[in-house]
Amino acid sequence: MTTVVPDRRRTLFGLGAGNAMEWFDWNVYATFASFFASQFFNAHSAVSALLSTLAVFAVGFAARPIGGWVFGWVADRKGRQLAMALTVAIAAAGSLVIGLSPTYGQIGVWASVILVVARLAQGLAHGGELPSAQTYIAEVAPPARRGLWSSLIYFSGTCGVLVGTLLGAVLSGVLSHQQMLSFGWRIPFILGGVFGLYSLYVRLRMRETEVFQASKNNAAKEKGQIWQTIKKNPKLLAQVVGLTVGATVIYYMWAVAAPSYAITVRGVPPTGALWAGVFANVVFLIALPLWGIVSDRIGRKPVLFIAIAGLLLLSFPLNAMVGHEPWQLFVAMSIALLFMAGFSSIGPAVYAEIFPTRIRAVGVGVPYSIAVAAFGGTAPYLQTLFAGNGHPSLFIIYGIVLMVISALVTFTLPETRGVDLREKTEPVDRAVTGSGT
Repeated sequence: MTTVVPDRRRTLFGLGAGNAMEWFDWNVYATFASFFASQFFNAHSAVSALLSTLAVFAVGFAARPIGGWVFGWVADRKGRQLAMALTVAIAAAGSLVIGLSPTYGQIGVWASVILVVARLAQGLAHGGELPSAQTYIAEVAPPARRGLWSSLIYFSGTCGVLVGTLLGAVLSGVLSHQQMLSFGWRIPFILGGVFGLYSLYVRLRMRETEVFQASKNNAAKEKGQIWQTIKKNPKLLAQVVGLTVGATVIYYMWAVAAPSYAITVRGVPPTGALWAGVFANVVFLIALPLWGIVSDRIGRKPVLFIAIAGLLLLSFPLNAMVGHEPWQLFVAMSIALLFMAGFSSIGPAVYAEIFPTRIRAVGVGVPYSIAVAAFGGTAPYLQTLFAGNGHPSLFIIYGIVLMVISALVTFTLPETRGVDLREKTEPVDRAVTGSGT
């Protein structure tokens, strides 16, 4: 069997389009933070307003574990397709609310409240999107090509980030700085909401995975057993957290927040910084499927070790490379994202392959969202705070420590390349093929 859905193109397009739109909605916040910070908070201090805006970015992450649990439960009990449709609808609504919200100057602190509520809603949606989409793509992919297929998650997501960054570069070049502060920042949020509704329509036409359908009868006979199954697998939960902590900090530092950080802290011209981010993410896009193919041939663990080792060795040199010129930011981002792609490409496959079917979405979603909320959500804030206090190296050391943790956890993983997910209906390791540790 090569696929479980008759129309493979429709399946991949529906998953990719929805994921791209949701990542667009989520990440344009960080990309445009320097432009709209003063519209939602006190504008008398630019740095203070930016820090407040980044704090709300972190608050949005606080809702992700709840979203991982709620929509992970929906995905494991009601279906992956339903969970993905709900998450993209909520994300689109949150984006429209932000784009149409009154400013601090118009309604005072209520503007800040609206922003927080909208980001919490998007946090719920994004917390449920990744585990649901990752589980879906892993279950429909041919076992021998699951690494390649899993790269669609970050490939489509990065397309969403790329479009947002590209839109920022174009708008900042066409509009004046005052126009960007006044109304330009609203454009990406409104567009994200509209295209999110289209993605909802596409996802409502997708079919459920055969793996989930096959396990549905067993799940019906074992109502109330999801939590019991999760409690029997604390090692799996810990492995998800350990793998995620290092990668999520490095990803948000280089793939999402780097242009905004370079503009605010290093004094890189806004248009040049945003274009540097666009081209660096193109490098990331090219690398993703290549790493997926490599993992299908040599295994998941070797690719993870290569990616982690590269990021550890180059952390300080790459940070030092970012000066006051856009080309320096581009080179540093490209190198970092080249290695980051090794982890991001196969992460969805690795997570799915170590879990049994009936807790695959919620089992990944909750610990993954907690790790991302605690470490990824605070990464841009900590990076800006440390740099603002004259200690940028502290954040680099912080990232290195977390990557070391991810490396140690990788040693504990079994090699899961080629495992048949239809056999993983019980929380045991005997279904895993290849060599384990």
